[in-house]
Amino acid sequence: MAKGTGGKNYRSAGSGQFITKSQADRNPKTTLGEQRGGGSTHGAHRSAISGKFVGPAAAARWPGKTIKDS
Repeated sequence: MAKGTGGKNYRSAGSGQFITKSQADRNPKTTLGEQRGGGSTHGAHRSAISGKFVGPAAAARWPGKTIKDS
């Protein structure tokens, strides 16, 4: 698992896998930065572009640009 600097982990919205900060910087619209130790969101969906929570219908429309938090 790749870990970025500054207390964040970076995750690809397309694959859901953790990536490095340099990969995240190259793909900002499909990457989420997550605070380490941020706590559970109980399976909510989040937009990789805005970082805001979205509903299941929006997540289904844009599967490569949303991620399901745990």
